[in-house]
Amino acid sequence: MAEILKGAEVTRSLNEDLARRTRMLREQGTEPVLGIVRLGERPDDLAYERGAMKRAEKVGVTVKQFVFPADMTQDALLEEIRKINRDDQIHGVLLFRPLPPQIDDEAVRNELAPEKDVDGITDISQAGVYAGTEDKGYPPCTAEACMEILRHYHIPLRGKNAAVIGRSQVIGKPVAMMLLRENATVTICHTKTVKMDEICRRADILIAAAGHIGTVTKEFLNPKQTVIDVAINFDEEGKMKGDVVFEDAEPVVHSITPVPGGVGTVTTSILMKHVVEAAERAQDSRRK
Repeated sequence: MAEILKGAEVTRSLNEDLARRTRMLREQGTEPVLGIVRLGERPDDLAYERGAMKRAEKVGVTVKQFVFPADMTQDALLEEIRKINRDDQIHGVLLFRPLPPQIDDEAVRNELAPEKDVDGITDISQAGVYAGTEDKGYPPCTAEACMEILRHYHIPLRGKNAAVIGRSQVIGKPVAMMLLRENATVTICHTKTVKMDEICRRADILIAAAGHIGTVTKEFLNPKQTVIDVAINFDEEGKMKGDVVFEDAEPVVHSITPVPGGVGTVTTSILMKHVVEAAERAQDSRRK
């Protein structure tokens, strides 16, 4: 039977540390602030926003909402982003995407100041992940959540074989680079990978981020393996599922994250961690 790597335990530890750091910031005259930028009323955006605001309150981060109509023009949105960039009281920004079709995503996300890009969406933030220099931007929150779980549960990475299923800019590619930085040997698998099951079966660490229910079956698994299931999918009955067939994996592997209750639980805490780090950097910059 596998050890279940519950996200709640990781989040609890993160929240305690963040609450301590926000208290210190406030005592020194800095109020950490997250700006949330949302266009329209997409249900998934609203759900994530509620969760983020609840987590922010718990750790002592103030949230300022910027809510605009879904038919907002690109020029108007760019001007609002520039205003937020100039506002020294806002340390981090969460921009909900995908943006409406009239908006050029690349132009808008790269208008955001990298030092406020706490969700890792700008090209400069992503370049930092690949170069190993995150002195301005931040890695994508979900990718870092995977790494935080591995750190919290003391899963060794140095010299281990890691397989990542998925090559998106949000999860697959950045988490592969972060694993590589920890001296794992990394293979990225995707829809064109030949004999993916054999590659994954040899892995000590398997990170599943394909976004398809049932991608990972027992043929992908081995008894010494740690499985991080990143995906959030919904079956025909509306139940949340990951990429991994949990019933196949749990009796076989060494450890595994559940869905729900795993990576997704940690992601909003990582977002708050980045906001706090941004506030600390801003405070240090003012002192210098």
